[in-house]
Amino acid sequence: MKILVCISNVPDTTTKVKFVDNDTKLDTAGVQWVINPWDELSLTRALELKDDASNSVNNVTVAHVGPATSEPTIRKALAIGADEAIRVNAESGDAYYVASQLAEVLRANPFDIVLCGIESSDYNGSAVGSMVAEMLNMPSVSAISELKIEGDKARITREIDGGKEIVETSTPFVGIVQKGIAKEPRIAAMRGIMQARTKKIAVVEPAAVEPLTQTVKFEKPAPKAACKFVDADKAHELVALLQAETKLI
Repeated sequence: MKILVCISNVPDTTTKVKFVDNDTKLDTAGVQWVINPWDELSLTRALELKDDASNSVNNVTVAHVGPATSEPTIRKALAIGADEAIRVNAESGDAYYVASQLAEVLRANPFDIVLCGIESSDYNGSAVGSMVAEMLNMPSVSAISELKIEGDKARITREIDGGKEIVETSTPFVGIVQKGIAKEPRIAAMRGIMQARTKKIAVVEPAAVEPLTQTVKFEKPAPKAACKFVDADKAHELVALLQAETKLI
């Protein structure tokens, strides 16, 4: 059984966001790039399944849509334990474009399970996994917080309002993963880092697909207003502020 984990290359969450070219592009100078946290947890769970001798998972591959500058992040995934990597040689574009490229990868090289993080920490679109499933006419399960393999079926726990839902599905399927799928992301050991240097990243050219959207401009949120302090014995002033300014009461 083969698992494909789709990974995004995102700025570290501590990055100070700046824009260039009239606020139409992210200023990447000095940005530290990492594996999208939800994708990293997906990869961790896939590797845990591979390590478990009670199931038939024997290969974990990562796929990414991005230019050559994203390869250090792909190497991190290989160092963590992925067996192989595929990079579609293109700028990521919008969610439709990324999903289309990943779907082409899967048409050329089918996998039993495809795992996607529920969203990326930069755009938070929550769309790629479902789009891939639709394009390939594959069943998909969203909001996965637990994944087990039992024979030729997957037993999945989903987080829903007010509780949990347990479902079963046969392969192939697309799983859209949220936090909880693994306790902590797996950390690359020195041996894995050394091995990753020699692992091959298969580079494929993009399919002829046009994005459906384009970025017109980025805008930062307005700065937060300065804090206002109210003396403890002047509760009426606090009430007036909550009524007039915040509209909370």
